[in-house]
Amino acid sequence: MNTAVPAISPGKRAIRETALADLDGLKQRHPAAFAKSAARRILMIGLPLAMVLLALAAMVWLDFSLVRIWNGLHRLGQFAVLMIPPAPEGRFMAFSIALGETLAIAFLGTLTAAILAFPVAFLAAKNVIPNIFVHFGARRTFDVFRSVDTLIWALMWINVVGLGPFAGALAIACADFGAFGKLFSEAIEATDGKATEGIAASGGSKAHQVRFGLVPQVLPVIASQVLYFFESNVRSATIIGIVGAGGVGAYLTELIRVLELKQVAFLILMILVTVAVIDFISSKLRMAVIGKSKMV
Repeated sequence: MNTAVPAISPGKRAIRETALADLDGLKQRHPAAFAKSAARRILMIGLPLAMVLLALAAMVWLDFSLVRIWNGLHRLGQFAVLMIPPAPEGRFMAFSIALGETLAIAFLGTLTAAILAFPVAFLAAKNVIPNIFVHFGARRTFDVFRSVDTLIWALMWINVVGLGPFAGALAIACADFGAFGKLFSEAIEATDGKATEGIAASGGSKAHQVRFGLVPQVLPVIASQVLYFFESNVRSATIIGIVGAGGVGAYLTELIRVLELKQVAFLILMILVTVAVIDFISSKLRMAVIGKSKMV
């Protein structure tokens, strides 16, 4: 491995040697450039110290104990032994249907959230809507939806539409609506304004500027984000199934309670394989969307 240090040009070496030779004089002539303010010194020392103290306080408050973890390791080992070998025990078809239901929940919830958030994101972008009240209201709306966790949304929708996958899809759609809105609006604000300026200079309307100037720039980014969220929502759909929102989560909570750990291990293995396949396909799609590779 080549570890050679890049050579310094003679001009730069001469400047460096001159500066080092007159270092004391430079400090006297330019004290502000070398002096560190008291506030900065306090921040450099106080911030790490505050983080350490906060971590210690959290450990005490949460009754964190390494001894309890050590004493519980043998129990964890017992569970691991009971999970081997993973086996469906005659319920493979039921597990497969439940896993398909989980994928449908994640897909429908992600797609619904993306479709709803896309037009509203333009209202939240400052370079599209200069009116502060409009984009402020849109952003706060996204904050409200994003601040409530998917599991809480699932509990709410179960009480509204009843148990089942429909409540799970609505929960994911509500949670992702806020997240997509924030990400989409930030992507729109980060676009290059030269394209819209050119369309405006040629007589294009505001709608033309958005359609032909902004959308082509943000579409690859938005597609990549949607694919990533779909992959993540497969796991979220599993979790919300535990509270009755459909999918494999219902089987997981039932089997864990009755200690059918071999079936639990088989279900977890099915989820891992599914997520790995989705991750592989999503990465290929993301690269194809942004133009860095081809699907075939």
